Amino acid sequence: MNVLSLFDGLSCAQIALIESGIKFDKYYASEIDKFAIAQTKLNFPETIQLGDVTNWENWDIDFASIDLIMAGSPCQGFSFAGKQLAFDDPRSKLFFVFVDILNYCKKLNPNVKFLLENVDMKRSHMAVISQYCGVFPVNINSNLVSAQNRNRWYWSNIRTKKVGLFEEIHTDIPQPEDKGILLRDVLENNVEEKYYLTTKALEYLRRAKEERTENVKYCTGIDKSSTITCNYRRGVHNGGEPYIKISPKGHIRRLTPIECSRLQTIPDWYKWDCSDSQVYKMCGNGWTVDVIAHILSFFKTNK
Repeated sequence: MNVLSLFDGLSCAQIALIESGIKFDKYYASEIDKFAIAQTKLNFPETIQLGDVTNWENWDIDFASIDLIMAGSPCQGFSFAGKQLAFDDPRSKLFFVFVDILNYCKKLNPNVKFLLENVDMKRSHMAVISQYCGVFPVNINSNLVSAQNRNRWYWSNIRTKKVGLFEEIHTDIPQPEDKGILLRDVLENNVEEKYYLTTKALEYLRRAKEERTENVKYCTGIDKSSTITCNYRRGVHNGGEPYIKISPKGHIRRLTPIECSRLQTIPDWYKWDCSDSQVYKMCGNGWTVDVIAHILSFFKTNK
C-alpha cells in the first residue's frame, strides 16, 4: 500500500498508520516547513519528501499507485477564531489543490481512498467542501480519546453510507469510544520553573480577564484542556488557549511541549529535536493521532 500525505506537518498521519498496525510500502509527504520536515526525517527516515503541494504536477511519483490520500489543508481561513476569509484566504485556497490531486488520482485509480480534516466552520463553507469531495463529513471531538476539546470535521470515503431520499453520500465513521481521559492523566511530574508564569505575566492575565481583552482560560487536572493552536507558545496567549492551575497552591503555568504532544495523543516514542515553540506550533497544526487511527481502523485496501 502507498500513502500520500498532503500538508504532512510532523507526520501525525504516519504515526496513526503505525499505531493502527496498518502496513504500507511507500509514504509520500508534502510539506514546506523545514522544522516539520526535520521532525519527520528524524522519526521516519524512509519518508519520501515531495515539497510544495502547489508543485504537484511536477512530482516524480506514480499517482496510479496511491491507495490512500490524507490531508489537513490549512484551516486559518475557515476558523471561527480567525477572520473567516474562507476560500478568499490564500492558505484555505490550498483545499482546491487537494481536490485537483484527489481527482487526478481517482482517474488513475478509482478505488483510491481519502481522508480530509478541517475545523468547525460556517455550514455554507462546509457545503462547498462536501460538494467537491463528493461526501458529507462526520464530526468527531478529540475529547473522546484525549484530554483535549478539539472539535473537527472529517470527510472520507473510507466508509460511507447513503442517506435520505436523494441518497446523499455521508462519511460513515462511528464515534470512538470515550476513554475518559482527563488533563491530570497527561501532566508531567517535576515541571521546570520556566513553564510557570511570572508575577508580571500573572498580573497581565488578571487584567486581561477582568477587562475581557483576552479569552483567558484556566484548567485543572480534572478538566479537559481547551483546543491547543499553533500560537500556543511562551509569551503568547491566543483564543482562550489553556493555562494550568496547579492545586493546592493555585500556581499557574502553561502546558509543557510533552503535555501538548500528549493532548494530541502523539505517543511518547515519538522523538522531538526542536525548540519548545516549534513543538507547540506543530502540535497545534497537527491531528489528534488516536482519532485518525480510529478512522483508519475501517480502512481496507482494494489491492
